[in-house]
Order: sequence, then C-alpha cells, then structure tokens
Amino acid sequence: MHELPITESILKIVLKHAETNNVRQVMAIHLQVGKLSDLEDEWIQRYFDYLSKGTVAQGAKLKIERTPIMVQCNTCSASYEAEMAKLGDLVCPACGGRAGTLLSGREYYIKEMEVQ
Repeated sequence: MHELPITESILKIVLKHAETNNVRQVMAIHLQVGKLSDLEDEWIQRYFDYLSKGTVAQGAKLKIERTPIMVQCNTCSASYEAEMAKLGDLVCPACGGRAGTLLSGREYYIKEMEVQ
C-alpha cells in the first residue's frame, strides 16, 4: 500500500509541470523505477487512475521502465551492475573486491511526459 503516497507525489509533480506548461491533456508518463524498489506497476497505475480523476492527467498511462542495480566497488571505485539475487555476495568484476556501495536501484522518477 506504500504505492499510494508515492503515486500522490508523482501526480503532484505531473500536475505542477502541466500547469506551468499550459498542458491540455497528459497522455502518458514515463517513469524510471529501480529494480530494488518493491513498487508494483499495476498498483501504481490503479492509484494513479483513481487519484487523477478530474485532472488533466486523467486517463494517462504510466510507462514504467525498471532501472538496473548499480554498485560502486569500495576498493577500486569501479561501477558495475549487480543482480538482485547476488546482492549478498557481491564481487567486483574489475578487482575482485567484496565491498560495495549502492549507487542506484531504489529510486523512482519521472523521465518524461507525453502531452497535448
């Protein structure tokens, strides 16, 4: 159910940008959501449909792209993509280091909007 406040935040941003740019209708919203996020695409869309009724965003489709989990090696500073299943046993492909810092994978943001 944590999708509700996040969806409210997304809608607020969309409506602010729509008003600023004199948008008549928001057709689609491209979101990037990290693979580590436990946000469910279906629930985000359902909440968005409910919350956007009566606004310029009513009927807009959310196009959700999952972004990779990126880690930076604490030993050599190399950045690499990690698989969720292997997060407990990370090994840097550059130096073999076993300690890393998460760079991305939990984020969500609006990439772009399709409007009329």
